[in-house]
Amino acid sequence: MSTYIPGTCNIGPGEIKRRKSAALLGAVLLVAFLTVEILHHASRTSRVFAFLPALVFATGWVQSRRKFCLAFGFMGTFNFGKLGELTKVANPEDLKADRKTALSILGTSVLIALALTLFAVLIPTK
Repeated sequence: MSTYIPGTCNIGPGEIKRRKSAALLGAVLLVAFLTVEILHHASRTSRVFAFLPALVFATGWVQSRRKFCLAFGFMGTFNFGKLGELTKVANPEDLKADRKTALSILGTSVLIALALTLFAVLIPTK
């Protein structure tokens, strides 16, 4: 998609690439964190901090897949051009649809991050 569709698509190729990069960064940080935790036989309790990189991964991944930026959705903006050049959403109904989608993405991302964190906590250390 290369045009704004309320509640469905609010970012173009450049912004999608940014979200994919964020997802990759989150995945790398999550793996690095868990590797250190497991190699040092850290307590399972300390692994709850895996939630932060897991959330970075999940948020970037969900946004890139849905072609929708949750921050832009909450702010009432979209971008299909040069990075950083945002356009305001004019129609209140469109803004309402965007905010609903942004909440859905946030909820999905948190659930994925929680599932990854639970997995991280349950990994045996020995």
